[in-house]
Order: sequence, then C-alpha cells, then structure tokens
Amino acid sequence: MSHDPTSQLKATLSERIMVLDGAMGTTIRGYELTEADARGDRFKDNYEDLLNNGDILSITRPDVIADIHKRFYEAGSDICETNTFSGTVLAQSEFFVEDPRKTGGKKNPEFFEKEVINNQMLQDLVREINIQSVKLAKQEADHISHKTGRQRYVAGAIGPLTVSLTNVVDPDDTAFRAVTFDQVKGTYAHQIEALIEGGADILMVETIFDSLNAKAALVAIKENGTKLPVIISAAVGRGGETMISAQKVEALWTTFAHIDPIAIGLNCSLGPDLMEPFLQDLSKVATTHVSCYPNAGLPNPLAPTGFDLEPQHMHDYIAAFAEAGLLNLAGGCCGNTPEHIAAIAKAVQGKNPRPIPSLG
Repeated sequence: MSHDPTSQLKATLSERIMVLDGAMGTTIRGYELTEADARGDRFKDNYEDLLNNGDILSITRPDVIADIHKRFYEAGSDICETNTFSGTVLAQSEFFVEDPRKTGGKKNPEFFEKEVINNQMLQDLVREINIQSVKLAKQEADHISHKTGRQRYVAGAIGPLTVSLTNVVDPDDTAFRAVTFDQVKGTYAHQIEALIEGGADILMVETIFDSLNAKAALVAIKENGTKLPVIISAAVGRGGETMISAQKVEALWTTFAHIDPIAIGLNCSLGPDLMEPFLQDLSKVATTHVSCYPNAGLPNPLAPTGFDLEPQHMHDYIAAFAEAGLLNLAGGCCGNTPEHIAAIAKAVQGKNPRPIPSLG
C-alpha cells in the first residue's frame, strides 16, 4: 500500500523545526555487543567478522535496534532513520563475498556482476535487512505517536558505498572504475524497493561523499515512481566540498534541485562549529527545507562516545543555528547519543523554522 506523507511533513515544517535522530553506530557501541551477538545462530559460521556490520543486527539483535529507535523517539526525534546505512548488496558483499584480491583477482564490473549483483543469497539477505529495519523503526514510531499524539516518521536510510563512480582507483588506467553507473543504480533500486515495501515514510540519501553515486540512487528513486518525499544530505570536508566528488554546497544544490527534495542538508563529516559556514552557504541557495545533523565534534578516542562534544555543547551550537534562521530539521550524526538528541530537541523548541527563499 503506497502512501505520501509529503503534505503532512510540509505542514509541520512550516510550523517548527523538526528533530532527526542521532548516531546508530555510536549508540550500538553502548550495548557492548560481541561478535557472537552479531552473528547469532544464523551467521555463526560466516568467515568474515560481522560485529562492524551494524545492519545485520536488525536480524540478529532486533531487540537492540528497536530499543535504540525507542530511545531516540523518546528523546524527541520526529524522524528516525532505518538501520540500513549499508543496506545494499554492494556494501554487504564486504561481509559475505570473498575479496578476489586475496587470491590475485580484481574488483571490477565483471566480479560485481557475477559474484555480488547476481548473488541470490545476498539479494535475499539485503531485502530482508531493509524490510526488517523499517518494521523495527515503524513499530516504535507508531507506538510513541499513539502515546503522545504527535506523528513520528521513519526515514529509509540510503547510505554511501564502498565503491566510487568518481574516484580513480588505477593511476595507470584513469578511466577504470570498479563498478558501472548502472550497477550502482541497480543496487540502490533493490534497496529502495525493499524500504518502500517495508513501509518507510521518507527516503533519505545521506552522507554523500560521491555525488555521482548519489545521483545513481536518486535516478533509481525517480525510476521507481514512488511519491515518497526525499531528503538529500552530504558530508563535506573542511573546505566545504564533498569528500570524493569535491562539490561545494552551492554546486550540490544545483546538481539535485531538479529532484525537488523535501529537504537538503549536511551531516557527519565535521562538528557543528566547522560545519556552520557551509550550512550558511546552503541555506542561502536552497529553495527547499534545510537539514543539519553534524558529528558531535571531531573524533576523540578518549571521549566516552569517541567524539568531543557533550549534549550541552550540541544544544548550544544547534540553538545558535536555529536563532540564525539556518534550520528546518536538526539532529546529530557520529557521537550523538539519545542524550545529545534530547538536548538538540530542547535547543530548537519554540524556535522559528528557516523561511524558504523563493526563486524570484
């Protein structure tokens, strides 16, 4: 059954700044899971370790993933992302398909076509991960919506890949790419179909390092014909450019404006202080809503979350962004726990949302 919450979301965004969730990976680490937890009985004999494959926990530890969604919604999130950051056959192949380079082979389009894209086990597993991940988030969204009377939403997370359509990987053959555009588009199309089947309210193409990879995902969304609203979010470096394709935020908006996303924004990459000038640039040019969910500062292995900033710091930065009229949606990426999101929710409460500039 198809649905389109776009009008409902736009109405809410015109009234207030909506709150996104925080870092799934950071919060998972707080549960101190083991490799055995990640494998469960089903994957106990897998030859690759799975503890770093957070998406697999939707199958092997659904109780943990559901609890994380519950905690973020209770902290004030209006929208939680599904546990599908690596929910494509290309990304999951790192854990379930032997790397051909170990035996003198090469990762190239032929390898990916034969061993990954046409791998029925992998196709079925990835579909299951996406559908199950939506259901886990949806059950918590529905529960708190009924409990509080405030509608909550589930965003199907469509993350980056371990392969790039932009990067040169062979200096002796600069035209070579490990995958083709059609292969990337196809693997995203497979994920998108499952996210929609599971019941996602929003499709979020996020943590964009490579604009060409993201374009493949957005072409797949368009070809699907879905009416679900789309959020686009890029990761930028210290110069304000996407990490691989090196697009500044103005160019990023120009590239994706025709998609008519319900929001475009920045996430991950930098702490809020370093992200602010690029958020300002994006806010000036984007004729749609702007989202921002930065890391909790820069990495710090001595900090409890692995990142510098505590909840009060995130509160203060996000409150300043809101007061400056830069935000329509706010949340946190790496290092942001439910406690950080509670502080961010408090920071934007009562603040006016950013007015959307017109083309005229």
